[in-house]
Amino acid sequence: MYHAVGHRPAKAAYGLSVSPDAFAEQMELLGERGFTPLTTAQLGAAWRSGGGLPLPRRPVLITFDDGYEGVHRHALPVLAKHGFASTLFAATGWLQGPYDEGGALGTMLDWDQVRELAAAGMEIGGHTHTHPQLDQLDDSRLRYETVRCRDIVADELGAAPVSFAYPYGYSSRRVRRAVRAAGFAQSLAVGNALALPRQGPYALRRVTVRRGTGIEEFEQLIVGRSIARIFAKDRALTKGYALVRRARWAGGLLGGVRG
Repeated sequence: MYHAVGHRPAKAAYGLSVSPDAFAEQMELLGERGFTPLTTAQLGAAWRSGGGLPLPRRPVLITFDDGYEGVHRHALPVLAKHGFASTLFAATGWLQGPYDEGGALGTMLDWDQVRELAAAGMEIGGHTHTHPQLDQLDDSRLRYETVRCRDIVADELGAAPVSFAYPYGYSSRRVRRAVRAAGFAQSLAVGNALALPRQGPYALRRVTVRRGTGIEEFEQLIVGRSIARIFAKDRALTKGYALVRRARWAGGLLGGVRG
């Protein structure tokens, strides 16, 4: 899971960014180790086929959340060099253009660039419209965020997106139902673990690549070693915050806030 790719990203996006040189080195390592990148749609279709669509020996997803401009400027040439597939999950209200509602944490793609990414073979998935915490929304706003995003991508690219990623990784059973109802066939969380079929198509996990992820740590991540140790603090914080979020949601229901 990548976000911004750039030399000097905005401060708010810095921690979850990678430098262009680091990204190039990481992609080089994937090639050297014999990995075959897929789109999220290809992985979902293969797992739903029950073996009818076999996966390559070492499949991997390369995903980008939000829609930062550096994906086009820096990541695309590297991906093209290796012939790697990937998926961009676009927050449509953050991208530059007629739907921009502000709130983006850095310089974002415009729709011409998104179309160029799609033409180059990158899958364009949904990431909501305004990048909210979906599990804290009422049902009406939850539907708006998923459907509005889907419709804008369909209008701009000529085909509805089939893959989705939850902003911040936050979801719940209710959120997953809404994503499915909006027409998405699979969705990615975070979880900082390898994706497995048993997680179900709407809760597939990913590992986070950060500014501080060195090449040795990156290699451990892609081969599935030391993930629990590397993300031990993240997982502890996530479990604790999940309890807070459920309590917050329940409090809203009791107070008559939710729709």
